[in-house]
Amino acid sequence: MKVGTDGILLGAWADVAGAASILDIGAGTGLIAIMLAQRTETAKITAVEIDPAACGQAAQNMANSPWADRLEAVRQSIQDFSKLSAGKEFDLIVSNPPFFTGGTFSQSQDKASVRHTIKMPHGDLLSAVRSLLAKKGKFCAVLPYLEGLRFKELAATYGLYCTRTTAVKPLKNKPVERLLLQFEKSEKETLLAELVIQTGGANSWTEDFRELTGAFYL
Repeated sequence: MKVGTDGILLGAWADVAGAASILDIGAGTGLIAIMLAQRTETAKITAVEIDPAACGQAAQNMANSPWADRLEAVRQSIQDFSKLSAGKEFDLIVSNPPFFTGGTFSQSQDKASVRHTIKMPHGDLLSAVRSLLAKKGKFCAVLPYLEGLRFKELAATYGLYCTRTTAVKPLKNKPVERLLLQFEKSEKETLLAELVIQTGGANSWTEDFRELTGAFYL
């Protein structure tokens, strides 16, 4: 999987304050986990990825980063990881989860598996988060707009309540395309924000987008 805007946004937006242990679910090739290592000084980051090729690339990318001693790639499904990690808790959990819940498959089976909720149904993801998240921990995810709204409703049934939302637009006059969502185990007022990515033409980044993600672009 290529480096994408969703991953960059989530890795830059997730609240790392006070997080000593971080879990990245469905880590792909390790982009978000490495970003979180860059944003913290001592946090230990575990990246769980079921696909062997992606997990191998994640491990290599982590080893080549300046934060290799704080990063670990685990080749395992989140369902199995959750079962085998009973009693372990994370201060921050992040995920850029699969989001298509139906439709036809693409010709690339690997990409189809990643983009459809086959190997990690949202219910399984939320169940694992509920089990692994510390009492005052935070869970952050990025999803397309409609899927994000459905995900918020589903999360509440697992005792995970949305406490922060950033609606992301490609341009100011365009509709919201994706949602950055933060969940906690306690209900509280939801903090709402909006982020516009570009002002017009290609690579015409807004100041807000530059401020959020500037540390991760060459």
